[in-house]
Amino acid sequence: MSAEIKVAIADDHLIFRKGVIMCLRPYSNIKFVLEASNGEELLKNIEEANPNVVLMDLRMPVKDGIEATKYINKHYPKIAVLILTMHDEEKFVTHLMENGANGYLLKNADPLEIKKAILEVATKGYYLNNYVNRILLKRAHNKSKSITINANPDEISEKEREVLRYICMEFTSQQIGDKMNISARTVETIKERLMERFGAKNTAGLVFYAVKNDLVE
Repeated sequence: MSAEIKVAIADDHLIFRKGVIMCLRPYSNIKFVLEASNGEELLKNIEEANPNVVLMDLRMPVKDGIEATKYINKHYPKIAVLILTMHDEEKFVTHLMENGANGYLLKNADPLEIKKAILEVATKGYYLNNYVNRILLKRAHNKSKSITINANPDEISEKEREVLRYICMEFTSQQIGDKMNISARTVETIKERLMERFGAKNTAGLVFYAVKNDLVE
C-alpha cells in the first residue's frame, strides 16, 4: 500500500468540496486534512494541517487561488498545488504553471483523473494531462513567447539535456542517477540549476518550459 497523501481543498462552493472528498473517499491512501472556502482561510490553517497536496480553485472571495498558489510556492515549496477549476482559458493555464502550480485540472475531470493527478504531483512533482499538453503543443507552434527566456537553450550541456529529458519522462532523481551513473544529489543539483536558469518555480514549471521551448525530443 502506498504512503498516505494528505490533501487540502480550497473552493468556495461547499457542495463541490464535499463532492470531491466523497468521490475520493474510497482511496485509503488519500486523506483530506483541511477544507477552506477561500485562499485566506487556506493559508491561515495550512501550516497546522501540513498537507502534501492542495486542490485549489481559482476564483474565490477574499484571496483567490492565483494569489494563494504564489504564496504557497514561495513559503511552502514542498507542498504541491493542483489547480481544480472551471476556467479553461489558456492564459490561466500558462500563468499558473509558470507561477508554481504542479498541475491543472478542469472541474469536469473524472474522479480517477483527480486521484491520478494527486498521486503524481505528490510523488513526481507535476502532472500534465492531455488538456495542458494540447496548450503546450499549440503554443510551441507559434512564435509568441509569454515566458521571458532567461538563458539560451543552446547553452545547455549534454548532461543537463539528458537529465531534463529523463525528468520529462517522469523518472525520479534516483532513477535518473542510476541511468546516468551519477548520484541522485547530482541530479537534484542539475535540476535546481536548470530551474534557476529558466526561471522555473518547481519541477512542473521546468517540464512546462522544456516542452514549450522544444528542449527535449
